[in-house]
Amino acid sequence: MDSLAVVAGFGMATLLRFGLRADAVHVSPLLGFLGIAVAAHLALGTGAGLYSGRFEFSSFEEMTAVTGSLSTTTLLLLGVDLALKRLIPLSAVVAGGMIVLVLLSGIRYASRLVVDRRLRPRLDVLHRVVVFGAGEGGGQAIRAMLRNPDSAYIPVAIVDDDPANAKLRIRGVPVVGTRDALATAIASHGCDTVLIAIPSATAALVRSIAELTDPLGVDVKVLPPVSELLNRDVRLSDMRPMSNKDLLGRHEIEIDIAAVAGYVQGRRILVTGAGGSIGSELCRQLMRYEPERLVLLDRDESALHGVQLTLTGNGLLDGSNLVVADIRDRQRLVEVFAQYKPQVVFHTAALKHLPLLEQHPFEAVKTNIWGTVHVLQIAADYGVERFVNISTDKAADPTSVLGYTKRIGERLTAGVANTAFGTFVSVRFGNVLGSRGSVLTAFRAQVDAGGPITVTHPDVSRFFMTVEEAVRLTIQAAAIGKSGEALVLDMGEPVLIADVARRLAASAEQPIEVVYTGLRPGEKLQEVLFAKDEPDHRPAHPLVSHVPVSPLRGLQLAALNSCGTPQELMRTLRSLCEVTAAVNVLDLTQRRATAAHPPLQSR
Repeated sequence: MDSLAVVAGFGMATLLRFGLRADAVHVSPLLGFLGIAVAAHLALGTGAGLYSGRFEFSSFEEMTAVTGSLSTTTLLLLGVDLALKRLIPLSAVVAGGMIVLVLLSGIRYASRLVVDRRLRPRLDVLHRVVVFGAGEGGGQAIRAMLRNPDSAYIPVAIVDDDPANAKLRIRGVPVVGTRDALATAIASHGCDTVLIAIPSATAALVRSIAELTDPLGVDVKVLPPVSELLNRDVRLSDMRPMSNKDLLGRHEIEIDIAAVAGYVQGRRILVTGAGGSIGSELCRQLMRYEPERLVLLDRDESALHGVQLTLTGNGLLDGSNLVVADIRDRQRLVEVFAQYKPQVVFHTAALKHLPLLEQHPFEAVKTNIWGTVHVLQIAADYGVERFVNISTDKAADPTSVLGYTKRIGERLTAGVANTAFGTFVSVRFGNVLGSRGSVLTAFRAQVDAGGPITVTHPDVSRFFMTVEEAVRLTIQAAAIGKSGEALVLDMGEPVLIADVARRLAASAEQPIEVVYTGLRPGEKLQEVLFAKDEPDHRPAHPLVSHVPVSPLRGLQLAALNSCGTPQELMRTLRSLCEVTAAVNVLDLTQRRATAAHPPLQSR
């Protein structure tokens, strides 16, 4: 077809040069010129990849190759025509090149039109879509919808906040206004779906679109974050329903692979509480960095079974790296450390449910304080190179049993850090999406049960992070933290729990009521990530703050054993959190002599 276009283009230009008088054209020189033109164009086009490969029809790359090869062909033909003393008029050579370019482009655009029409989805089974975002992501999403005959979606309008995109059309789909015009666009075009086609969309933007569309009864879909697209084009399968993760925030977190691999690769690693939400995700991510051995410790055998399934694909429970043990049992922990000799310890084991711990504070002390003392002491005795204690935002200016015990855990870690061989740090973050017992899990269960959704207070807010993000930053923080510090993960902006509840209620198939029950004992209205006197200092990573922690020596915990009532215990916990940095650090010789402290009696 290109050869015919070359013949037609230069032949037409010659005929036009002679005023369409065919008898004035010298046929033999013209035929010779056309033969040379076809041969030259095919040779140069092959060199440019037009005939030695395959471009997408009328793509930018193909049209660049067509224009380049044809321009070179035209210049070459001008030289040949001059050398052979005008086979055709020079003006016909120039005009012929232009006509041939139009014909070659037309062939390709016509081919693309045929392909696009063949790929276009059937109109009788479509959801009509308003695309939010006229950038690269929006363009790719529109192309994916229009070039798949099995697509259930067809884009009919675009909304974009950038004034520069006003009146823009992408593959025939017009930009009809900013987000203020979203409701009008949905109504006027009969749309039932909105696609947020911005892979880097912030949680604030997603929530804003959700609030605009909630009253309209349309389905909202999003594209995955840039990190999940892995530098590839958007596919139709990438369009997914808006999730709570999208509403509550997404971070693209970069990991310093070299720093992480430096303390994980080829090391023996122990994770306490390996069956929990944080512990199990830690195990999954740590396996990527090829540790010599990853030891999973938990008192819940069923939880260990679940982790083994995700790590190895089988649940035979026959791995020598699975350890059933309770951190309250010091002697059992000594046996574990003696057998496996871990070089890196991630301490995630804890009791974490605030209302229950308010009712059973002595149990919180047994696990969150004495259990942490056991793990810290034994880790120091066995020369652990790096110890990471997982803490919580409730340890910042604590007001609850959970907050007090976790703050004391941070101070105990700092105490050991001053005398131990390795690096001992704490990592502090807030609520984790998808963790067992999280507020979103509870809300979904209430929706499934027909409601109501119970919220403690209309103004209560919390920090949220996905478990994958929290663990990724925890691993990074362990690589950059200095011994004795608490590393605070950036949780983004706090989210109103009432907003989340209303959104879940609105998405339910049946009417769901939101009921306010009042703040529970020990519960804060707003959580904080830093205590009043703690600085927000980020010297090594933009999402990790380094907070100094005043150390606490284990001998001072003996006062806990003399507490006879919950009220006495709470006063003692509060005082242990308020001790200044002037206290003496934990002395290793004293610690070894007093390691077998009397166990706290159940009350």
